[in-house]
Amino acid sequence: MAHSKIYLTLREAAYSLLGLIPDETYVKLRFRRVVGHMPDLEHPKTYCEKLNWLKLHDRKPIYSVMADKYRAKEFVSERIGAEHVVPLYGVWEHYDDIDFDKLPDQFVLKCNHESGCNVFVRNKAHLDHNAIRTQFEKALKRNYYRYSREWPYKDIPPRIIAEAYIPSLGARDSVEYKLTCCNGVVKMITVCTGIAHDSFDARNNDHFDKDWNRYDFYAYYKSSGKEIERPAEMDDMIRFAEILSADVPCLRVDFYVADGKIYFGEMTFYTWGGFIEFTPPEWDRKLGDWITLPE
Repeated sequence: MAHSKIYLTLREAAYSLLGLIPDETYVKLRFRRVVGHMPDLEHPKTYCEKLNWLKLHDRKPIYSVMADKYRAKEFVSERIGAEHVVPLYGVWEHYDDIDFDKLPDQFVLKCNHESGCNVFVRNKAHLDHNAIRTQFEKALKRNYYRYSREWPYKDIPPRIIAEAYIPSLGARDSVEYKLTCCNGVVKMITVCTGIAHDSFDARNNDHFDKDWNRYDFYAYYKSSGKEIERPAEMDDMIRFAEILSADVPCLRVDFYVADGKIYFGEMTFYTWGGFIEFTPPEWDRKLGDWITLPE
């Protein structure tokens, strides 16, 4: 545990220093380290190159609203209906501001400004407040933009939100649908089975086109190798994703289905931060061909 804390402290210090490096220089250096070669950001062709070009050159203020898990709820409600947004119980600037007496026995706590800080509360009487307070207060101090220079996260005011607990989520057999939209059109549907942000051997991603033809590649999470039925709600999810991604060169829109009802998850502008190892590698170019960059 001590070694883990030291590692995290050193990592945060390193990212603080790296924050002094200009965005384009940082993007190029990290791209080479993760993808294995320098990107061509003058004439981008691959998916990863185009995502990183968009980080640097496509910066609309509305993107910060869309990436904010708190403000995105209103954005989505206005466009596809409030019934598809997981109900919000409250929003706070610090953990100690939360009045747990006013929350139900089951709920989900998460940060609005980053990915991965989620706590599924199944019985609030059993909460380890000291551990969870430490987790969230550290997260609130992080600027998620620093790690991959994902510009929409840079100026999101960090908060903690509590929303309704959906029993079918956050479990080993949870299913979410990630719809990758390019220039407002769904080009890929990824069926994710398992807990989000789990280890690579504990979660599977299966990729399909809109007609449910399988794409034969993987990126970090391998295919399940199983037949997966196209859900009855998929046509509606496609329609919703294309509404939400209108006027955006590339956007991934995530959904869940619980008891036959579609719930919005989140919107992501740069999957894996724009640094992806494709297997086989030619799929990086194939996905890149889907995106038409703005002039």
